[in-house]
Amino acid sequence: MTEPTSSSNNSNSPSVAMDTSLSFFDAHNHLQDARLTSSPDLLISKAQSAGIKKMVVNGTSPSDWPSVSDLATKFPDIIVPSFGLHPWHTPSDENEWLPQLKHFLAKHPIVGVGECGLDRWMPNPHKENQIRTFTTHLELAAQNNLPLSIHVLKAWGWLIETLHQNPLPSRGFLLHSFGGSRETARELLDLGAYFSFSGYFLHPKKKNVQDVFKYLPPDRVLIETDAPDMLPPQAFYSDSSEHNSPINLSGIYHGFSQLLEVPIQQLANQVTSNFEHFFLETHPHHIS
Repeated sequence: MTEPTSSSNNSNSPSVAMDTSLSFFDAHNHLQDARLTSSPDLLISKAQSAGIKKMVVNGTSPSDWPSVSDLATKFPDIIVPSFGLHPWHTPSDENEWLPQLKHFLAKHPIVGVGECGLDRWMPNPHKENQIRTFTTHLELAAQNNLPLSIHVLKAWGWLIETLHQNPLPSRGFLLHSFGGSRETARELLDLGAYFSFSGYFLHPKKKNVQDVFKYLPPDRVLIETDAPDMLPPQAFYSDSSEHNSPINLSGIYHGFSQLLEVPIQQLANQVTSNFEHFFLETHPHHIS
């Protein structure tokens, strides 16, 4: 869930054939969102047939954490659950949500923290509340060395200041749908950051973001759909759904490989290694 975009298109037939010879890993989506499907079983079956091996399903508030947990319990072979409080839902009292967050983090052996983060784009952002809430997530991730998925819009200064002032997960942290500058990326790389590329960034108007991803080290890059939002250009659709779908991941991989001018198999192998290292290397965690 990043910058608002139009998530539907009147002409949305698939443009990229699904390549089932490759393995795909979606670093960020919201499969629990009702806009995606009324039949998660069917969507998961289609995703597996399309070569998707794992997807990280991100909760954004206490209202959707149970749905994310249920999906991960039902489909443990493909879904990695992640639980966080999106900055658009930031309250002033952590007693309202922190016990529930800890409950869901403790419930799953493979789990992430997020989507959480900082956002100055939203109307009337409350800096202190956002930083306090984000710092709580950061502490949980650092104490338990859990994958941390971070949302940032127009708040890079807030983020870097907070990261410098707090312990960080030894595995690093992920900037989902990273839209910052090369200078910001350089500073975050030194702190251990990973960066995920959204299919929306394949639009020509996102050339500045594309140039930043060309600069990033290949071993720090992941790929995401952010479904049901952040539709890629129609040329990279792999699915005919009204909204963005995890099935579009294949087209996003192909578009990103063209952007980087590397063979799709090379890119897929690198992203697989990065995903496994960041999300799947487990460490005992004792949430209290």
